[in-house]
Amino acid sequence: MRDVIIVGAGAGGPVVAAELASRGLDVLLLEAGAHATRPGDVWSHFEDDANNPLTGYFRFGPAERSERAWFRELPQNSFVWQSAGVGGTTLHYYGNCPRPYPGAFAGYDRPDKNAYDTAHLFPFTYRELVPYLERLEAVLPVQTAAMGTKEVVFFSGAEKLGIPLQKTKDTVGFAYRPQENAILQPGGNAGLTTDSAKLRYPHATGCTMCGHCFQGCVQPIGAPRNLLAKRSTANSYVPMALTADAWSAHGRAITLIPDAYAVRVHTERSGGEPVATGVTWRLTRTGEYQREDARVIVLAGGCTENPRLWLNSGLPNPNDWVGRGCTDHDFDAVVGLFDRDTEASKGPGSSARCDFPGHGGLELVGLPPGLQGFALTFSDSGVPGHYTNGRGARGAWDGPAGRLVGAELKEAFRNGINRMLMVGINTDDDVEPGNRVTMSAFPADENGPVPRIRIRRRERSRRTRANREFLAGKAAELLRGAGATKVYRIDWAPILLHVQSSMRMGRSADDSVLDENAEARWLKRLFIADNSALPNSVGGANPTITTQALATRTAEKIFEKYFQGDPWIGSESPVVSTDPRISQALMDRDL
Repeated sequence: MRDVIIVGAGAGGPVVAAELASRGLDVLLLEAGAHATRPGDVWSHFEDDANNPLTGYFRFGPAERSERAWFRELPQNSFVWQSAGVGGTTLHYYGNCPRPYPGAFAGYDRPDKNAYDTAHLFPFTYRELVPYLERLEAVLPVQTAAMGTKEVVFFSGAEKLGIPLQKTKDTVGFAYRPQENAILQPGGNAGLTTDSAKLRYPHATGCTMCGHCFQGCVQPIGAPRNLLAKRSTANSYVPMALTADAWSAHGRAITLIPDAYAVRVHTERSGGEPVATGVTWRLTRTGEYQREDARVIVLAGGCTENPRLWLNSGLPNPNDWVGRGCTDHDFDAVVGLFDRDTEASKGPGSSARCDFPGHGGLELVGLPPGLQGFALTFSDSGVPGHYTNGRGARGAWDGPAGRLVGAELKEAFRNGINRMLMVGINTDDDVEPGNRVTMSAFPADENGPVPRIRIRRRERSRRTRANREFLAGKAAELLRGAGATKVYRIDWAPILLHVQSSMRMGRSADDSVLDENAEARWLKRLFIADNSALPNSVGGANPTITTQALATRTAEKIFEKYFQGDPWIGSESPVVSTDPRISQALMDRDL
């Protein structure tokens, strides 16, 4: 019997694995997708090769790309941007790691406290999470992002919004600032040349400013896996977990099984209550089923797969909140056209932001050409001047909102994407029961019954809608202040990239699945450690570092409760994921 089985190696699962393995526990980490042990050999900067939802290496599907992607039912105009594979969606994330807004937590008592979703706060205080955030910021590490021309343009507009420069990690008022990113700073030749021969490790370290964050990071070429620039969990916590015995006095390397799709959580009754006891998974390359038992089970498969696995396993759901309450930051995009270079496609994808607590935030978003074209044409408003789907209101932008087509789209691209600038809107959206994951009536696939993801865009709460409009107006004002000659609002349909809260922890058993320790309310020894455990949309900040800090806290709670260990936050200095001992251990083991 294992000590712990973790299902999912995305943002949260590897954090729990590394923390518990470093304390000597026997940990099995399962991942439905592949493990790219040498990504530089198989990944490219070609956008379709990476991001095609049916055949790309970052799709949600099996490792063999000639096989069909795994199906989800989407009954509305929307897109799920999720990857299968060790590292999960952190493989193509931008590494943005702003702290959550304190107003999303219990105990917040500033004058703007009622501006938040007060019915669904974190069941503990922001101050309690800060030491876990600090640990993440040290381990990944999180640093101020590298700056370039697009950041200068963004800040020139932000300064004209009448808000100050933020100088602390904690967000307590309207402000703008450089982004806090989990991307290593450029070193050596990085950032000083575009000559690929000079951008190989060790002559270049950290971010080489290539601008292809969304296609996965293989920079600098030749670097050990744990020294690649972007700190996906595949480059940070997974190497730490695989080599825990090499750097921790009590460590034990985890067992990682990729291409292993979990299909059932097993339970039994013990002491008069149901207890999680094991997991069955399907090896996607062979179709073989395997099962192992453990003292603790941790689900970290994401906001869609956790409800699917729970419901397919027949686990208890007495309040019907399994899969309910999804938040997604109700994204939108506002794009400016400029008569000067913005260098929008160069450097880290998102290195500057504005925060508006109680409303959400704005982010600078740099994309390569294909994804920029997608961003300009993925709308819930239709085409301005042709049809609007009942949306597309006018505002501070040029004309009605909606996708660009024909002559307008050609005009936008006439001078290239490096004369555009896109501002992404991350709305602080409410937890709403109607936004949910259920089981589809479509036929099961090879892994069992498939999920249905319902986002009720036109029935959002008044606060969510007002926040989105407020932020869209601020984004347009920022771009005009920066000198944009035209400003377009796209009115994105739901892009489910920051999806959260489908298995939420909470203060009340009436509307939550997890208690304050992220343990299932009706099934002991079962924990959740990914975005689905978040009780709300964390104020509109990018969720990954909050999820990973919460996963660290959850690992500590597991260790204390079921393995009689001592808490470790504040009692020791964490091993940093760029530790040379990890690099050496990885090379010695040829991982």
